This record gives sequence, C-alpha cells and structure tokens, in this order.
Amino acid sequence: MDFVDSDRAEGRWLSHGGASAAAVRPDPVRSAPPMARAVGTVPSAISAKIVVGGGFGVGKTTFVGSVSEIAPLTTEAVLTDASTSVDDLAATPDKSTTTVAMDFGRLSLDSELILYLFGTPGQHRFWFMWDDLVRGAIGAVVLVDTRRLADCFAAVDFFEDRGLPYIVGVNCFDGVLSHSLDDVREALAIDSAVPVITCDARERESTKKTLIALVEHAMRRSAAARA
Repeated sequence: MDFVDSDRAEGRWLSHGGASAAAVRPDPVRSAPPMARAVGTVPSAISAKIVVGGGFGVGKTTFVGSVSEIAPLTTEAVLTDASTSVDDLAATPDKSTTTVAMDFGRLSLDSELILYLFGTPGQHRFWFMWDDLVRGAIGAVVLVDTRRLADCFAAVDFFEDRGLPYIVGVNCFDGVLSHSLDDVREALAIDSAVPVITCDARERESTKKTLIALVEHAMRRSAAARA
C-alpha cells in the first residue's frame, strides 16, 4: 500500500499519476493497489483514498457526511417520475434525492493520516462512474441494508473482480440488526477473511470505526501478499 507524503498544504486532491518518485514514502505494505495522492492541510501527512459502495438508498451519502470533517461534496438530484419503475423505494419511502456522480469527504484519523472518501452512485444507470472512482483507492466499504440484501451483490462482485480489499458494513437502520452477521456473510457468499461488521451510517464514531477496520484489513491483505 503506497502512502504518499503531502509536500504542500494546499487542501486539494491530485491523482496518483502526478506524484513523483521522490514523494512516495517506502512502506512495508506497498503491494496493495496504489492510492491517490491527496495534498492535505497537514504538512507531511499520509493520505489514502477510500470508496464507499453499495446499492441504491443504502446510506452511502449519509455515511460520508456523518464522518467528514469538511462540508461534504454531494451530487444529489431530486428523484423524478422517470425513476418510479426503476428505483425501489419500498424500504426507504422518504427518500427524495439520489447521488448522480459521487460524494466526497475527508477525515483525519490523526495528525499523520488523512482519509479521502468517495461515495459511489447507487443507481445502475450511473455505475459507469465506478471505474473512475475506484482508481487509486486502497480499499472499499460495501454498505448493506439487510432489508434488500441482493442490492449489494453487484458492489461485492465489482470490488472482488478488481482485487480491491473491502469490508462489509451492515447499516443498522434505527439501531436494529435484523440478521446475524454470520447469516449476512453466508447470504453474500464472501470469504471468511473479509470483515463483516455492523455500523450506523448516521453516527460519526460508528462510521469512523468502520473506516479504521477497512484500513487495517487492507494493510493485512498487503502484508500477506508480500509474505
């Protein structure tokens, strides 16, 4: 996993392709997918790009917004009659908007590590954005709503096909866990090495713990690949 120094405090995100060889700090887990270079507000901080994926209405925008230390960038559009026959609102009848490009937020875990969060659009017709959004990411969080578990299958397949480390976050709507985590793992047919944890996308501390779990998982994956 490549951690990249932030040489200047300009507060803007740059792609990994712009980083010079001298800017890359050697790291014991460099074999993970390269991460994007992010120039943060803390000099010499290490930055990482994380993707938040999942089905329509699962809580991705809420997840990014609850933990971001900056006002999150969102691309929400009002749902129209044209989506009535496409988008299932049975589980979330009060939902009136949807992400059409991405959500973006930032979280400083400490003075040396900054996470840049990219939420993916959930509707199928916007999935062409996913390939660009995952480029340079160290890993992904797949948010799951057990009321419509099948909606996250495509996200799981997407990250597995690209060899990107991911964890599954079971979003506990209203604080209720309807199914055990073992049942969720079995239903998704994912490897035992993939962490499946509970989270509440509305709660900052819960979201933060989920992101820390992903970073730790990505580092273990990289270390194992180098062994």
